[in-house]
This record gives sequence, structure tokens and C-alpha cells, in this order.
Amino acid sequence: MDVNPVAAAGFGRAADAYERSRPSYPAAAVALLAAELGIAPGTTVLDLAAGTGKLTRLLADLGADLVAVEPSEAMRTEFAVVLPTVPVHNGTAEAIPLADAGADAVVVAQAFHWFDAPRALGEIARVLRPGGGLGLIWNERDESVPWVAELSRVMQWDVRMPYVVGTDFRAVLDASGRFTPAQRAQFGFEQQLDRESLCERVSTTSFIAAMEPDEREVVLDAVRALVADFPEPFALPYVTEVFWCHRSGGRKLA
Repeated sequence: MDVNPVAAAGFGRAADAYERSRPSYPAAAVALLAAELGIAPGTTVLDLAAGTGKLTRLLADLGADLVAVEPSEAMRTEFAVVLPTVPVHNGTAEAIPLADAGADAVVVAQAFHWFDAPRALGEIARVLRPGGGLGLIWNERDESVPWVAELSRVMQWDVRMPYVVGTDFRAVLDASGRFTPAQRAQFGFEQQLDRESLCERVSTTSFIAAMEPDEREVVLDAVRALVADFPEPFALPYVTEVFWCHRSGGRKLA
């Protein structure tokens, strides 16, 4: 299976820290996805590249039948601890181990930028029923806040970034020709942290987790210095980006 080597190495090393330190998602964003994708009792929802189930657990209360696909063995292990009743399969977005037209909705949290988009969108369309919905969600650091912009610089995001913060993925979705015109919404969100939990949060960034220990510690020391004078706890602000569309050729689910 094709998995980006930085993602594979980084997330494989940092699965337990990812589960502890990554934020959840704002309730309003999850409610929007549920409404737009028709997630409800009796529907089948695939969480693709599910990680440790940060989004999956928020969907569990909606009564849908959930299934997850995740390529990292370490992430699958963490997922199974948190959500033991949800089946999680080894697989990638480019080779989804599910039958044709078996899902009413597919969601992707914090991962679509790692996909080979044309191949992945073809696979997603294959496993979706006609009219089924696709939803993407990211928590992105709010770089309009000066210290957060400096945090991104300290993290070397501008040099090593897997994607540009604020990317409008509607164009990527629309280019596949397999879905209705994509829509976008944004939500404000905050995560309460102290200096060490911020360092752990930063350490779960794929390219930082993949660094050698000495190189990673240089980055984390710079993060500590950036927030050395902050009263604890402090808020790390995010902009939560949500995109959604539906597989062409069918009626949107109610």
C-alpha cells in the first residue's frame, strides 16, 4: 500500500502522543458534517485514515454504523483501545478495503492532504452509494494570531509543510468530476495547553515526529522558549476547516 514515508514514520512513532495531545473538533463542525452528509441511525459511515479515532468517537453518538480504515498499525492499536466496538481495517485511501457502494458517507479528518487525490477520490466514489456524502475536516493553527504564526515558523512548517494552511480543497474535490460542487465552512476553536503539552502537541506533527531525537529536541526547545512567559494554561487557537460534497448520480441522503 502507498503511504507517504514521512506520514508513516511520524505517525507510527507518535500514535500514543497523538491520542493524548491532539485536539478534538468543535461540536458545531461535527453537527454540520452530520447534517450535510445525512449521518443518522441506519447509515453506514466510513472514517478514512481514522488515526486514533478523534473524529470517529464524536460520530459514535449519532447512531450510525461506523467503520474505520487506517494504514498505521500503531494508530489502529490506539483506535481499538478507544473504540473497541468499531471495526478498523488496514488500508489506504487509494485502496479502500470495502465493497462497492457500501457506505452512505465517508469522512476524513486531518488527513486528506496526504492522499493521492485523484486515486483516492476515485476509491471514495467507488465505496459511496449514489448521493452519498464526503466530508473533510482539519484543525488548522490560527496564524492570524502573531504567536501562533511564530510557532509555525519555529516548527519549520514553511519549509517542511505537507500543505499550505488555509488551502481551499474545493478545487481538488471539484476537479475529480465525481462529486457535486464542494462547499466550505470555517469554525473557531481552542485547545487548552501548558508548555509541555504544547511541546507534545507539536511533537505529533508528522515531519517533527519523524525527526531524529536530537533534531526534534532543538525544535521543542524553541517552542518552550516561545511560550516561556505564558501563564498556564493558555489557549492554542485553531480555525477548523470543513469541506463537503456528494457523489454524483444520486439523490442527497435526507
